[in-house]
Amino acid sequence: MTYWQRFKSYLALTKPKQTFLLVVTGAAGFGSVKCPIEYWGMSWAILGTLFLAVGGCTVFNMIYDRDIDQIMPRTSNRPLPAGDISLPNALLFASVLTATGVGWAFTIYPLYGWIILAGVFLDAIVYTVLLKRTTPFSIIYGGLSGGMPILAGRSLALGQIDLLGILLALAIVLWIPTHIMTFSIKYSDEYARAKIPTFPSTYGVDITRKIISWSTIFASLAMVTAGLLIGLEGYCLFFLILFSLVLSSMAVLSVVIHSLRLNYGLFKVASVYMLGCMLLFIFVQ
Repeated sequence: MTYWQRFKSYLALTKPKQTFLLVVTGAAGFGSVKCPIEYWGMSWAILGTLFLAVGGCTVFNMIYDRDIDQIMPRTSNRPLPAGDISLPNALLFASVLTATGVGWAFTIYPLYGWIILAGVFLDAIVYTVLLKRTTPFSIIYGGLSGGMPILAGRSLALGQIDLLGILLALAIVLWIPTHIMTFSIKYSDEYARAKIPTFPSTYGVDITRKIISWSTIFASLAMVTAGLLIGLEGYCLFFLILFSLVLSSMAVLSVVIHSLRLNYGLFKVASVYMLGCMLLFIFVQ
């Protein structure tokens, strides 16, 4: 294996697309209060701490789930089940990333560090280790961990936790089912083979579609409300409302028309929507 191939394998352990989106939410939380360009040093620190902490936490999850990843065709080519990286090296990598990210966060501001640490604990311990293999409601705690970066970023800028920060975190929490439940519908056979309880297998696909639809609609409402409270106006507010209406319409349509393709399309659009909202909040100041 070349150095480049090894680098790509280690990077794959961090799930870079997922980690990138969560890092951007942290920057958006900070940008909702202070200008990232003016506070460029702090902005880079947020990006660094979150990438390390979120990435390291993700590697721990990949380590713990390596047995079910090997069972599921969708995940069997990941670095650990494929044998590209040894378990001791993966553990060392995860430990260094997480400890560095969380430790660095505490040196910046204790509250910021505690929120990031809470996110790591909720994701790695509560969601992955304790609940993922026992109940479909584990995604609630996975969602809570996903909301921690944006709450951390805003709390760092303010020096405290406020209601708007909680609202922004709630929007992320409500977006999470669109991601997880869509995959649990699309790959229901694989999850069943790995004996992972999901909402489709427990409560049926129709109820799962409704949950995805309502969570998407409420996530859009939370984003629009946050935009108003942050002070968006003019074209920024117009496009936020417009895209929120488009996303909500797709969510309703996905319940009326039972189409896996439409469900997956909603997931993709919701991801782009969320990224767009985060970039909007970053540059609002």
